[in-house]
Amino acid sequence: MPNAPSALHPLTALAAAVSAAAITTAVSSWAVSLAVALGSALLAARAGVAGRMAPAAAVILAPFWLSLLIMHGLFFPEGKTVLAERGVARVTAEGLGFALDMGMRTAAYVMVFLLFSFTVRVPDLVAVMSARRVPAQLGFVLASTLTLAPAITGRLARIRQAQESRGLVLGGGPLPRLAAARLQMVPLVLSLIQDAGERAQALDSRGFNGGRARTSYREVPDTAGQRGFRAVALLLALILVVLRISGHWPDVQAIDIGWFAVKWLAVKPFGGVPG
Repeated sequence: MPNAPSALHPLTALAAAVSAAAITTAVSSWAVSLAVALGSALLAARAGVAGRMAPAAAVILAPFWLSLLIMHGLFFPEGKTVLAERGVARVTAEGLGFALDMGMRTAAYVMVFLLFSFTVRVPDLVAVMSARRVPAQLGFVLASTLTLAPAITGRLARIRQAQESRGLVLGGGPLPRLAAARLQMVPLVLSLIQDAGERAQALDSRGFNGGRARTSYREVPDTAGQRGFRAVALLLALILVVLRISGHWPDVQAIDIGWFAVKWLAVKPFGGVPG
């Protein structure tokens, strides 16, 4: 299924995602991370990609959150305030706080970049990178990364349909489903390897590694407003990162910063920038 249409220039969406992730890292507050994650979810719903984005986020975040809870929630050496204890496992307030902060920060990163990947037009992004003389190898890697998940999903669906047509039963309890998944993984991996080889031959035959500049038939419109937003967003992210690294971070209440992050995400990135 193609990405939802976006009125933003691809570099504007990319700058918004990068600056949001950098600002979240610099602020280092679970409230800000939660605000960024919720803002991304709202924008995904507004763009009509929430139904596809939610399962992808769950697959990435669920095991990570579980590992954080086990490692830091139960076994946090620096924890002083013990909430519960059983054997060597100790649930401490400090461990839960650290797990919450890391979990929310990771959720913000995942939600922001998933929103970018599900809303950006990959052909437009490749055309823009080619027009700016970005190395073709980098453009191909980025485009392949953005299209990999949809390609795997579609191929897995076709493999499942083919196996069902041959009488393979994919229902039942967890064990039959696990066995069926194993049978699907083998043709999936083999087909992906074959596809990679075919792509390599096609790229080589078209002079992919050549040194000449490439042209594109796609014209991606840009506006002064979007160029200004990209500069301001990246500059703001850079300033906050420098303040954090230098130790001159201002004393601002986290809830105020979180509210600012929600407003900034909801109004500017992915939502439309006036030309």
